[in-house]
Amino acid sequence: MKPKTIFLIDSAGAFLTAFISFCILRTFNEYIGIPQKVLTVLSIIALVFFFYSFICSIFLKDNWRPFLITIMAANLLYCLLIKWIVIHYSDSITKVGAIYFVAEIIVICILVIFEYKTLKSGGQKAEQ
Repeated sequence: MKPKTIFLIDSAGAFLTAFISFCILRTFNEYIGIPQKVLTVLSIIALVFFFYSFICSIFLKDNWRPFLITIMAANLLYCLLIKWIVIHYSDSITKVGAIYFVAEIIVICILVIFEYKTLKSGGQKAEQ
């Protein structure tokens, strides 16, 4: 996959996560079981990831590897944060909330796998 494509996919996913966390999960947080403040923080983090990846997709041409490694690490740390939040709020999180956050971790991990493959291939598989 081309680096530009993987950064665009990452930015779209981060935007979707920010939107869901801020607009949907906060609105229906009684069905999620996570405080609105926590969901707001998650949405802000996702928004930062969105801007980072989107800017990378526009401006990076040659030296994209360190930036891809950075977003891979950030995505994995975000997954660890979500895991900690689910554990920390295990008394209040609902099944719907737990399912959402586990699904989000799975999707992000799949994205990181594609990012890793892009890194290892040098971003050339899709360019051939």
